[in-house]
Amino acid sequence: MSHIQDIYQVDFNHPVHVYFIGIGGISMSGLAEILLSEGFTVSGSDWNRSPLTDRLEQQGAVIHYGRPQKAENLEDDVKLVIYTAAVHADNPEFQETLRRKLPSLTRAQLLGQMMKNYRMPVAVSGTHGKTTTTSMIAEILLKADTDPTISVGGILKDIGGNIRVGGSELFVTEACEYTNSFLSFFPKVGIILNIEEDHMDFFKDLADIRSSFHRFAELIPEDGLLIINGAIPQLSEITDGLVCRVVTFGASPENDYYFTDTSHDEEAHASFSLHFHGQVLPVRLGVPGEHNIANAAAALALADYLNLDMAQAAESLHGFSGTDRRFEYKGSLSGVTIIDDYAHHPTEIQATLKAAANYPHKTLWCVFQPHTYTRTKAFFHEFAHALSHADRVILADIYAARETDTLGISSALLCQEIVKLGTDCHYFSSFEEIEKFILENCIPGDLLITMGAGNVVNIGEDLLGQ
Repeated sequence: MSHIQDIYQVDFNHPVHVYFIGIGGISMSGLAEILLSEGFTVSGSDWNRSPLTDRLEQQGAVIHYGRPQKAENLEDDVKLVIYTAAVHADNPEFQETLRRKLPSLTRAQLLGQMMKNYRMPVAVSGTHGKTTTTSMIAEILLKADTDPTISVGGILKDIGGNIRVGGSELFVTEACEYTNSFLSFFPKVGIILNIEEDHMDFFKDLADIRSSFHRFAELIPEDGLLIINGAIPQLSEITDGLVCRVVTFGASPENDYYFTDTSHDEEAHASFSLHFHGQVLPVRLGVPGEHNIANAAAALALADYLNLDMAQAAESLHGFSGTDRRFEYKGSLSGVTIIDDYAHHPTEIQATLKAAANYPHKTLWCVFQPHTYTRTKAFFHEFAHALSHADRVILADIYAARETDTLGISSALLCQEIVKLGTDCHYFSSFEEIEKFILENCIPGDLLITMGAGNVVNIGEDLLGQ
């Protein structure tokens, strides 16, 4: 929708009035907060008030509420309009932007433009693990007193939200491949955690996704660095022809940063030894799962590049207890432990359930809410196999998100597929039925994980609230 041929350049030395269409979103509000801190005039609109909009108003933003949004909300002195993928061409505020020929940027383009105003912009990409790894990096940088600016896709307890505005040259953000949005970025350091099939409503196939990640890596300048998982298949396809320095991490000794001696304590927290430049660094994590060992290795490789004290960096990771909805302990109900997790892709589900296997329990229950019909259809058999790592599975209806076509797919069909694999599985069409079934069937010592990117978290919270 962007109608300006030459992309608008955001300059922190010349603050202007910026208008956000949909300012209350988790990432939009964070970007608005950074601009406010840099002296920009910020206004915008959203359908409803929220803690995020309240916070912006306290910092001086002017916000218009209600729907539909109105053309007259755009003040006369607005110089730049920011919008998200959710804004349709017929939105009155967007129409007004076009009528006045105002420069406009997508959320991703604004984030890319902001990066240019920092000496050390770091972009964390990958199909899985972006939020956790960005949060681990945040933990390391905060403990090292580097005063970074951080934009993360979840709520991080240590920064009290999804954004931290710092005063240094360091800027760390998640970089999402969906709709190729990370190709609008200007990273000095790029991290690629893994590359797998996902977002098949946008990408054609895995080759299309790999091509997108290769183009992301090409954005890193000659004096920059790519930190990449050495276990990615046909790695050279991603790294060939890059002008920047490339370092790898992983379990095999061929990597620049490799880990050995992995073990888990009684709460499934992982420990390992990290090898690099002939040194060995012992690392104890405060989060569970093999997948988090790789995430931690990537974060520590960045710490090394930034010349931080590596022993202190490792110690910071021991204090990191995760972000909201990442193997998050919610509470205990009559001796049943309730954990919540955002996993919504087969690889993430398998990683979470394998981590849970190291956690003390009698029976491992997984209450899963599939996210989008396209993803459920694309990975139908993979979902069934991943979920069969639980002892007993309960399925909720598919969370449609932005979709309307069911593509002939349903949780009832997925349930039949899981039963075929020999795993006990039940499907219920309402959260009430699921909660009733849990209360009747879970016993003390069981571990119950609510899982998915939708609103399945409400099930555990409802149970604990009873």
